[in-house]
Amino acid sequence: MRPNVLLIVLDDIAFTDLGSFGSEIPTPNMDALARGGVIYTGFHVSPTCSPTRAMLLSGNDSHLVGLGNMAEELAPNQQGKSGYEGYLNLRVAALPEVLRDAGYHTYMTGKWHLGLTRETSPAARGFEKSFAMLQGGAGAFSNMLPIVGPGKAKYREDGKLLESLPADFYSTRFYTEKMIEYMQANLADDRPFFAYVAYTSPHWPLQAPEESIARHRGKYAEGYDVLVERRLQRLKELGFFAPGVSAYPRLPGEKAWDELSEQEKRVEQRRMEIYAAMVEDLDIYIGRLVIWLKETGQYDNTFIFLMADNGPEGHHLHRGWEPLAKWMAECCDNSLANMGHADSYIWYGPNWGAAGSTPRRMYKGFTSQGGVNAPAFAHFPKRFSGGRVTQAITHVMDVMPTILAVTGVANPDTRFRDRDVLPMAGESMLTMLEGTTDAVHGPEYAMGWELLAKRGLRQGDWKIIYEPFHELREPWPKGIKTNTWQLYNLAEDPGERHDLADNHPEKLRQLIKAWEEYAAQNGVVIPEVSSGY
Repeated sequence: MRPNVLLIVLDDIAFTDLGSFGSEIPTPNMDALARGGVIYTGFHVSPTCSPTRAMLLSGNDSHLVGLGNMAEELAPNQQGKSGYEGYLNLRVAALPEVLRDAGYHTYMTGKWHLGLTRETSPAARGFEKSFAMLQGGAGAFSNMLPIVGPGKAKYREDGKLLESLPADFYSTRFYTEKMIEYMQANLADDRPFFAYVAYTSPHWPLQAPEESIARHRGKYAEGYDVLVERRLQRLKELGFFAPGVSAYPRLPGEKAWDELSEQEKRVEQRRMEIYAAMVEDLDIYIGRLVIWLKETGQYDNTFIFLMADNGPEGHHLHRGWEPLAKWMAECCDNSLANMGHADSYIWYGPNWGAAGSTPRRMYKGFTSQGGVNAPAFAHFPKRFSGGRVTQAITHVMDVMPTILAVTGVANPDTRFRDRDVLPMAGESMLTMLEGTTDAVHGPEYAMGWELLAKRGLRQGDWKIIYEPFHELREPWPKGIKTNTWQLYNLAEDPGERHDLADNHPEKLRQLIKAWEEYAAQNGVVIPEVSSGY
C-alpha cells in the first residue's frame, strides 16, 4: 500500500516555539510526533515565506521558479525577468502535479502565496481540492482583514474567488476541519492522499479566540529577557547547543524589560499571550488531524513532515513599510483590551523574537541563522525509527525529492506534461531518515541565499553574510559591518557574533566565489531598491 503524505507548514513560527525545541508553550501533539520521529536542527529555508513555499513545492531555487523576490517587493530591475514572475512558474513540475499524475488525491488548505490568479492558484498546480488564502497574510477571523488594505484578504476554493467566509471562521480550526473533510470524502477508494496544510498562524496580525488567549494570561509577566535565557537553557539541556553558548545581544535601541513602563509591560505581555495562544491552538488542531488519521486507520501509513517557512517576525512593522503603518492606523483598534481580536493588528516584535530565535542572530527577513534555520521534523515509524535528532545540513529543496522517494513516485527529471522542466536541485533525505547515512549532502555542498539584496552562503560550518546598508536597520550591534561580506564559523559561533573575515581571507574569497557561482546559476538579480524589511 502506497503511503499517504501529510505536509504541514507553520507560518513565522520560531525555532524555539515547540516544546520539543525548547518552548514552555504546551505543544504535546507536535512534540509526540517530533519525538516519535526525527528532529532536524540543521534545516534551512528562505528568509521569508513565498520563496520558501516555492522551493518546497518544486525542489528548486526560488530565483528559478518565479519567486526570486516576493511579489509584493519586486524592484523595477527585477520586473519582467525570468524567475521573478511573482508566482510559481511552469519551469518546474509542482509536487502536487507529480503526485496527482501518479494516482494520489491531492488536497491543500491554508496559505498559498504562490499566485493570485485562477491560472496560478492551487487548483491550477495540481490540487484536486483546495481552500487557499492567496496572499502573504490575513486576519484569523471571518472579517477577511487583509495584510494591508483597503479591501479584503483574497481566498479561493477550488480556484473560485470567495466574497465571504463562514461567520465562525477561525483560520487554524477551519483549515484543519476542511482538510479532514477533504480526506474523509475519498477515504473509501483506497487511493493514497497528499495533504498540504499551510497554517497561517502565528503570522501577524496576531489574533486568537479570547478563550485561547485566556489560557496564557499572566504567563509572561517576567518578560522577554527572562524568556530568552530560559529557552536557551532548555536548548542546551536538549543538546542543541553547547553549555558555553550565550544569547545574541539585545538589538540597539531596544529596551531591557526592566526599563519598560508598567503600561509597556502590560502591552508586551499581551502580545506574547496572544502569540502563545496561536501556537497552542496549532498544536490542538494538529492533534485533531492525528486523531482522524488514527481513527481511520491511516496513521501508520502516513509520512508526516512539519516545518516552519522562516524565522520569527521581529520587525517593527510600522516603521519600515509606510502603507502598512497607514493601514493599521485606519483599520484597527490596538488598545490593550482589544489586542488579539478580529479588528486588531499587532505583531511579535524583536524582543520576543529574540527568545524565539535564541541564540541565533536576527529573525525573519535576514540571511543570518535566525532568519533561515527553521524547526522541522519527520515522522513515519513504518519506515524509520524515531527518538532521534539530526544535525545534518538540509534545505527546504530536499523535501520534494524526499516525498517522492517515500512514495515511490518517479522523479519527473527534465520533462513533464509535454513541457521541459528544471530537474530538482534538492536531494532525498530518506537514507538519512532511515539511518543508513548521517548526511544528505557531501562536504562540498553549498547553500546560497539572496532576498531583498541580503545575501548569504553556507558550506559546512562556514558561512558568509552580506547585509546591505539601510537606514531603517541602523544601528547594528557592535561588530556588524554593512555593505561588505562577513565570515562566521557556525560550529564555534552559532550566533554569528564574531566576524572572521579579516582572520581567514582565503576562506572568505572561496565562499564569495561560491556565492557568485550560485547567483549566476540561479539567475539572481540584485534589486536596485528594497524596503526596510
